[in-house]
Amino acid sequence: MVPTFADVQAAAARIAPHAVRTPLVEAPALNALTGGRVFLKLEILQRTGSFKFRGACNRLAMIPQDQRANGVVAFSSGNHAQGVAAAAQLFGMPAVIVMPGDAPRPKIEGTRAYGATIVEYDRVREDREAIAAAICATRQAVLVRPFDDAGIIAGQGTAGLEIAEDAARFGVTLDEVLAPCSGGGLVSGVALALNGAGATAKVHSVEPENFDGMRRSLEAGVRVKAPGGVLSIADALMAPIPGEIVFELAKGLLAPGLSVSDAELQHAMAFAARELKLLVEPGGAAALAALLAGKIEARGKCVALVLSGGNADFAVNLR
Repeated sequence: MVPTFADVQAAAARIAPHAVRTPLVEAPALNALTGGRVFLKLEILQRTGSFKFRGACNRLAMIPQDQRANGVVAFSSGNHAQGVAAAAQLFGMPAVIVMPGDAPRPKIEGTRAYGATIVEYDRVREDREAIAAAICATRQAVLVRPFDDAGIIAGQGTAGLEIAEDAARFGVTLDEVLAPCSGGGLVSGVALALNGAGATAKVHSVEPENFDGMRRSLEAGVRVKAPGGVLSIADALMAPIPGEIVFELAKGLLAPGLSVSDAELQHAMAFAARELKLLVEPGGAAALAALLAGKIEARGKCVALVLSGGNADFAVNLR
């Protein structure tokens, strides 16, 4: 089922008691650098340190009470894992999370700290979806997908609803909105919310090079798998192809997609730490990386960037 703007509005009401209404802030340093007005949606301040809590909280809240005892299962490299684990703890539900063994240690430790059981796998040789399906069958648990689920997309879309509301408070009309993209739940949800709220901004997905399935799919008009290959430092953005439900939304709502290199991601992380005083993980810095690399023209425009997560091993990523 493809979510609607009404679903985003319902999600906003559902998660309001639990999620952080993260700020949209103007960045003078980026204004001076680009010649435009640049605003940052600080999902790094969201519960669990990323936007993923929004979708997880909404999806778990939608599970009927009589189905909650068997718990939930999810597969994730970290941010969705923590979002589901935190929401499950909040609603008193057991959670099992299938995570790659090479996920950043802070994400694994954070997920475990929320009380979830972690099952590690090899992302190169093993199929995380098959592992999760087997666990669901054994436990009769609910599978909570990371992006290709109407409840998840609607929950992520609440960030877009807040962007629209806060832009109105600033008295600005946004021209461009950039959001990191893996499977596409965030960027398609944001686009759905902005469109429903009457915003006219062009919404762009931003992905790592060689994992830019959304960019390629939008260009082709059908879902296309990215080549993959050497893993990106953006562990959160390595889904090779957008979800089916996601793409049904994206193809009608998104502007052309963008891609960034690992070097551009590293530069964006360093810039965020040094100039903006913000700690952003590689995937969370994708929109900023695209702006700094000149992938869009910001001069004379109002641009919003979603900084989607801050859960990185900074001892590794900011060497």
